[in-house]
Amino acid sequence: MGFGCNAAGVVGCRIIDSKRERLLAILTNSLVPCNGRFPALITVISIFMVSSATLSTIYSTLFLTASVILGIVGTFIVTKFLSVTLLKGTPSSYILEMPPYRKPNIGQILVRSIFDRTLFVLLRAVTVALPAGIIIWSLNTITISDITLLNYCTKFLDPFATLIGLDGVLLTAFILGIPANEIVLPIALMLYSGNEYLTEISSISIAKEIFTANGWTPITAICTVIFILFHWPCSTTLMTIKKETGSLKWTILSLIIPTILGMLTCFSLKFIYDMLSLHLF
Repeated sequence: MGFGCNAAGVVGCRIIDSKRERLLAILTNSLVPCNGRFPALITVISIFMVSSATLSTIYSTLFLTASVILGIVGTFIVTKFLSVTLLKGTPSSYILEMPPYRKPNIGQILVRSIFDRTLFVLLRAVTVALPAGIIIWSLNTITISDITLLNYCTKFLDPFATLIGLDGVLLTAFILGIPANEIVLPIALMLYSGNEYLTEISSISIAKEIFTANGWTPITAICTVIFILFHWPCSTTLMTIKKETGSLKWTILSLIIPTILGMLTCFSLKFIYDMLSLHLF
């Protein structure tokens, strides 16, 4: 379920009887890319990781599949680590029993799906998205010495972002994209282009020109894909985790775990790339 929406995946963990295993599933759910992260993954892969036009579809599919598999492997690794540290315990047995078939009540299903699930999740998203939009607009319009507050943020974050293969603009976009993963790349393109508002890019070639002109290299693209996979969950998912676990500790941990995994992976790749560059050139 997390491939569609991590928040929905967290709610789906209710079916797990064991509290320990339910927590393991909740804490690792956001390591698989949700529907909001797939467009960013596809865009970056299509721009930087596909060189042959004739085989672009095949290569894009292979790279995207590899990214998804990497996310799944990440869930296994983190689950194993947590099961021998913070969430030690004996695995419970699982018996799947098919319930008796009953004719579904279509009206009841629609009402429960719309009100108990869809509207519930959307309300949480709007609760965070509205103030987040105001914050992004304010940071990008308020200036000090003819420099926007958002540009100050990107310059401040740039030294650390460089260590993990990104730049200040990208890291700022990821931070501001916490209400919804869909807006990470649009925010980055807005900052690179110097626009005051989010704009739709008409083609991938234009996006490639903007990224390349602002110093993107193959390692930047690879680290961006990794960080899209492994970084803090969106605000809706975090709010859902808080409600499902009833604990601020587990909510914070669900934010920290994928972020540390993403940063360590990106830092390692950037370090290896720099070492190879020094030896080769």
